[in-house]
Amino acid sequence: MASGSKKVIYAALTGNALIAVTKFVAAFITRSSAMFSEGIHSVVDTGNQVLLLWGLARSKRPPDERFPFGHGKEIYFWSFIVAILIFAVGAGISVYEGVKHLLHPRPVESPHVNYIVLALAMVFEGGAWFFAWKEFRKVKGGYGYIQAVQRGKDPSMFVVLFEDTAAMLGLIVAFLGILLGQLTGSPYFDGAASVVIGLILGATAIWLAYETHGLLIGEGANPEVVDKIREITGRYGSITHLNEVATMHVGPEYILVNLSVDFSSEASSDDVESVVRELDRELKTALPRVKRVFIEAEARRRGPSPAATG
Repeated sequence: MASGSKKVIYAALTGNALIAVTKFVAAFITRSSAMFSEGIHSVVDTGNQVLLLWGLARSKRPPDERFPFGHGKEIYFWSFIVAILIFAVGAGISVYEGVKHLLHPRPVESPHVNYIVLALAMVFEGGAWFFAWKEFRKVKGGYGYIQAVQRGKDPSMFVVLFEDTAAMLGLIVAFLGILLGQLTGSPYFDGAASVVIGLILGATAIWLAYETHGLLIGEGANPEVVDKIREITGRYGSITHLNEVATMHVGPEYILVNLSVDFSSEASSDDVESVVRELDRELKTALPRVKRVFIEAEARRRGPSPAATG
């Protein structure tokens, strides 16, 4: 999945870098606020892809004394930073430019230049979006798209898809703003389009921040993973009761598992040691993302059991 994430990010980075310059040149020639906002949008997206690549690289660093479980959460942190940048820089500047243009309107010059740039941008952005969508389909499994985002543990996949989707919507809005301004002769449509682009970016940023904050603070494994852990643990006759399954994603490909189990009173210390060793091996074999397993021997708990994925 990490390899797929990198390919998606590189594709988006290449597309955004190619069109950012052309958007700014078009904005300078035509004095279009919407086109300037689109240029800012592409610059922010390009920077975001660089941050995601940085996060992926740092997340691969091995465990050390300070971070005994590795650095997998780096990708979650940098994905959250990307959401903040989209909101603060992309949305903020786009809304500011739009409002400024509405307060001090000026006609768009040479709109045909904008149409050419927007058409090229749609080709590049569309290609990057299609590539991101295709990779996302490979990893979403049987989930629907929204459910796959909610349960996804590799934010770099859906961050790029979100960005590319927002980019395509922004291009459509910019095109309509420039076209309506040309047809009606009103300069206000261009400024309004810039504000709408900013709102699209703001909504995208808020959703990204919402989806990544759970991973950042310690989201548990998906229910089917927990169910599999329970199933495997239940096969061991020496374990009379599974008190709790606590899981946490330390990274997209790293799940930490903590089990609280009640061993049979007839089980010897050698039996317990053997079960712990075999259970650890079987869980890691059946669930390759499970990297660390901690098993606590505790008497069966009475009353409501704790949350399965705490």
